[in-house]
Amino acid sequence: MQHRYPIAAIATAPGRGGIGIIRVSGSQLGPFVFALLGQNLTARHAHYCIFRDADGIAIDQGIALYFSAPHSYTGEDVLELQGHGGPAVMQTLLKQCLTVGSSFGVRMASPGEFTLRAFLNDKIDLAQAEAVADLIDASSEAAARAAMSSFSGTFSKEINTISQAIVQLRLMVESTLDFPEEEIEFLEKYQARERLTTIQRQLAHVLKQSHQGMVLREGLHVVLAGEPNVGKSSLLNALAGEDLAIVTDIAGTTRDKVSQVIHLQGVPLTIVDTAGLRDTTDTIESIGIERSWSEISKADVVINLKDAAVGDHFLDEKIAQHRSPKSTLLTVFNKADLLDPIPITTDSDLYISAKTGYGLEELSAKLLYLAGWQPGQESPWLARQRHIDALESAINHLSIASFHADQDDRVLDLFAEELRLAHDYLGSITGHMTADDLLGEIFSRFCIGK
Repeated sequence: MQHRYPIAAIATAPGRGGIGIIRVSGSQLGPFVFALLGQNLTARHAHYCIFRDADGIAIDQGIALYFSAPHSYTGEDVLELQGHGGPAVMQTLLKQCLTVGSSFGVRMASPGEFTLRAFLNDKIDLAQAEAVADLIDASSEAAARAAMSSFSGTFSKEINTISQAIVQLRLMVESTLDFPEEEIEFLEKYQARERLTTIQRQLAHVLKQSHQGMVLREGLHVVLAGEPNVGKSSLLNALAGEDLAIVTDIAGTTRDKVSQVIHLQGVPLTIVDTAGLRDTTDTIESIGIERSWSEISKADVVINLKDAAVGDHFLDEKIAQHRSPKSTLLTVFNKADLLDPIPITTDSDLYISAKTGYGLEELSAKLLYLAGWQPGQESPWLARQRHIDALESAINHLSIASFHADQDDRVLDLFAEELRLAHDYLGSITGHMTADDLLGEIFSRFCIGK
């Protein structure tokens, strides 16, 4: 990407709305602004303007806002045109911005390029930049709060505090390397072991909270599997709290998957109701069953739903063969209201009634447990898998450093190298040590205009 050229894009979501926003960012935008609007704008003041095309015909009327560098989202000069949010109006206004801006080097923005420029101009770090996308994509109030906390720098502050502690320890270690005779005394003199233990404890706590944050962000993909008429659709409706799937006594009613995202304690769960698994000559139903097996292979949790009155094991082996080795198989017996007495739920067998609601609290609690969620310990930030991987790698290198510190033939250069590697992994979270290809991968997932 060539970041020296100004960029422009529609910053609001596609579709119709009361307001639509065009955003332009670049250095020295003053001449472009005058050419586009026929007037200079006072920074950080709202200006009522008529937006016109190349022939002077009015496109729209609205508000123009100008932010001068570095006091803007990107750290560059930024112009925002707020007009009516019709697709035709927005596209015409964007086209005019690009036409007028062609002589100033203005081009269409790439996905996430405004936020990328904010990162490159040190307005935000990489974890905060990812939090922007997470805030937009948040599917629950809890996720939105955690994403906002990340964007505000809570996660980054924790990482930077630990990084600084590692840096201080590295400085002491590396200054000792020039004096080999002092290596053995160094660990005791500067309480290196105690410092390292404190860092490890802090990092373990951050990892634990980050696991919670990743659950809050990603949730679980749960597939309801089983024979026809065991109550899969009824269970989906009960968990969702509304009639999403058709429920009848006729076998094979569900011909295709039905998905719904629900939230338990703020954790998003994608529940997928699938076609009943059986041998059939019905072409359409067969296609639905093939899609059921496909969904089972992609699930985080497969609920093998059975009729409590029958309780056969006809599908157990087939489901075990099709599900991912990384998934969890949960056996659930539905229609428990027809049994007297109702069997006691165990770790391996859960009894419920989608009709009466019996056992649904226990099922919900089990799903949260499988998601790794710990009630009452809501994460103060959202986290991604790459954050978890980096934290675990840093912890691993600190463990190796601790091993070197405990050896009789202490080799401080190896101790120092493990500290450096741990520091680099933490730096990859905030972007202080990040490869360009990773940046491209992260920001390419953003929407255009953000």
